[in-house]
Amino acid sequence: MSATQQLINNQSYKLKAASLTGIIVAGMLYADKCRAEYGINFPPPAADVAQEIYDIHMLTMQITTVLLLIVFGFVFYSLYYHRKSRGFQADQNFHNSWFGNWSWVVVPVMVLGVDLTIAGKADAVLKKVWDVPKEENILDVKVTGHQWWWEFDYLDHDIKVESRYVPEKESGDLYLREVDNRLVLPTGQKIRFLHTSADVLHAFWVPELAVKKDAIPGYITETWAELNREGVFRGQCAELCGTWHSRMPIVVESVSPQQFAAWVDDQKAIKVAAAAEASADKTWSMDELMAKGKTLYDTKCAACHQVNGVGLPPAFPALKGSPMATGSIEAHLEIVIKGKEGTAMQPWGSLNDLEIAAIVTYERNAWDNNTGDVVQPSDVKQAR
Repeated sequence: MSATQQLINNQSYKLKAASLTGIIVAGMLYADKCRAEYGINFPPPAADVAQEIYDIHMLTMQITTVLLLIVFGFVFYSLYYHRKSRGFQADQNFHNSWFGNWSWVVVPVMVLGVDLTIAGKADAVLKKVWDVPKEENILDVKVTGHQWWWEFDYLDHDIKVESRYVPEKESGDLYLREVDNRLVLPTGQKIRFLHTSADVLHAFWVPELAVKKDAIPGYITETWAELNREGVFRGQCAELCGTWHSRMPIVVESVSPQQFAAWVDDQKAIKVAAAAEASADKTWSMDELMAKGKTLYDTKCAACHQVNGVGLPPAFPALKGSPMATGSIEAHLEIVIKGKEGTAMQPWGSLNDLEIAAIVTYERNAWDNNTGDVVQPSDVKQAR
């Protein structure tokens, strides 16, 4: 190759390298503008344990980034300075040199040291995650997964909250991220979560609280957290649990101890008022029961039997025109109260007499069933 041709090739190579560098830099600058609001990291932790997990994650990323830069630095250096066009000749005796021999020892030792540094910290945090505190003032919350909603029992306060997703027309941009009743928790107090399931496998996961835990039918599993700041934190069922798995968001609202105490008082007052209303010696009209029944049906029954009553056969049979909804009232009440063994129909006896009466009345008169039956709370009380 002539000297002129070699000069042309070198200039062409430099031009290509400069062009490629310019394209990469421009792309990085453009990407920065496009991703100005793009979250690429964990959300800010809301619990101390979550913060420790976050710190380990960041330590791991920082160490691996440094190692990546070092390795790629050597790679690019070798590719550039040892290329054939520079007339480089490989050193056949490199591996017999001092560096060539000891590099096989030094490099693995360095890598192992880094691994043990990370693993030691991770092991300490993992022990803290699984060792649930045994304190007298800990707040116990039983978390029960259902298809497809969550049930939260505040065992220390005798409060039960049912949490379901909010339809798109009401939730807007928070569709599949908002619920009708949030899990309200106080800051500065240790909280023990007792996880279980009423039907299939579910998993409770809120990233700001860090720990994901499976909810297994027939078993109780434990996790804990202590929230260190107020806010609203959103999570999701993290175990595929059927058709509407996506409709199981979790929304935790962290409040001050004073606000939590006020919320507890409000919930107890609502419970007392509902019990008084259900036990009142009153004959309810068809219109009153239908209005109350529709609201209850939409929140408690529609996930399986659908808003229009056509169900999702064969697992969830239709109620529209069904023998159960148009037949014997006693048989209808028995299935609602006690459930049906061997099927997905779980017992709803935990509802009060008025709620069950309203649901059954609605099911027997909606979707052109039109039986004309009006089920009173006294009928439910007798059926129990």
